[in-house]
Amino acid sequence: MMTLQEYTNEAVSLLKRLIAIPSVSRDEKLAADELEKTIRDYGFEPHREGNNVWVVCPDFQADRPTILLNAHIDTVRPVASWTRNPHSPVIEGDRLYGLGANDCGGGLVSLLQVFRILTSQPSTLNPQPSTKASPSRGRLEGANLIYLASCEEEVSGKDGIVKALPLLPKIDVAIVGEPTGMQPAVAEKGLMVLDITAHGKSGHAARNEGVNAIYEALGDLEWLRHYQFERVSPFLGATQMQATVIQAGTQHNVVPDECRITVDVRTNECYTNEEVFDIIRSHVKSDVQARSFRLHSSHIDLDHPLIRRCIELGMTPFGSPTLSDQALMPFPSFKLGPGDSARSHSADEYICISEIHDAISTYSQLLGVNN
Repeated sequence: MMTLQEYTNEAVSLLKRLIAIPSVSRDEKLAADELEKTIRDYGFEPHREGNNVWVVCPDFQADRPTILLNAHIDTVRPVASWTRNPHSPVIEGDRLYGLGANDCGGGLVSLLQVFRILTSQPSTLNPQPSTKASPSRGRLEGANLIYLASCEEEVSGKDGIVKALPLLPKIDVAIVGEPTGMQPAVAEKGLMVLDITAHGKSGHAARNEGVNAIYEALGDLEWLRHYQFERVSPFLGATQMQATVIQAGTQHNVVPDECRITVDVRTNECYTNEEVFDIIRSHVKSDVQARSFRLHSSHIDLDHPLIRRCIELGMTPFGSPTLSDQALMPFPSFKLGPGDSARSHSADEYICISEIHDAISTYSQLLGVNN
């Protein structure tokens, strides 16, 4: 049987190979090929839909609850301030540098090793088929496992996890390997982008003609700035709105007949995106259009056995302001992964090898394997 250090070494080796393969969102094919090959080399039969790759535990039984282990393979584009080659994996001391190492390569490779560990110990993973929660073990008793490496997470793309989920068995709960310092993010803010358009009437500025759409928008901007949503989340705080882009006018001497405002809305789990949209539309006089309602806030009950087990292991639940594929999961989920969210999307991104080692150990303890 392999040791924890050997699993860590294999995780780091895989992550180095993935860093060397550019995998910006919507261009993940080669990285997906590498993951598919690696999973097959580990002795499993992978499944694939586009650039989403997954594997189901060999002893899957439909009458058991199922835990999804998920992380994404795509990255953002490297920013200009990188001081090293973002696709050249380099280890310096405890740090592995490279684009996507932290977000979310560490979680991606750690969860795959945990899948291997758990499926190699079926007597530990699957004591008896059952649908009962097991607080003492901190997981769903007799659970199936599915490992899913999804694509297009950074852009919430239509060919990402939403393409894979309908092809999977029913999922009862998901662990998402985003960088959280291995603390459970039990709630995550949703996102809704609004296009608000105020209307006026064009005219000659020198003659003081027309109705200035910019001035028509001022009342709505003041409302957006000061309105406070009543329902406040203990983990995510209040739902928030920010006007982030304003466009109006064609030239200096023409009174603008239209003022367009882009509003970034971050919802907590106390509201659906549709509810927030209705509140906003009822208070502003301008036209309001939502680009999408699909990126909802997510949360998991603190009494869920996996969260209770996290707490038993000394972890501290918190709320996450950053968006992930949880927004597209129609089942309970939480984020738990190695690394630091502050490193994500930054120059000279890195993950600590010790973080990967600890993550594999912690995931294994969380899901019922002592190591």
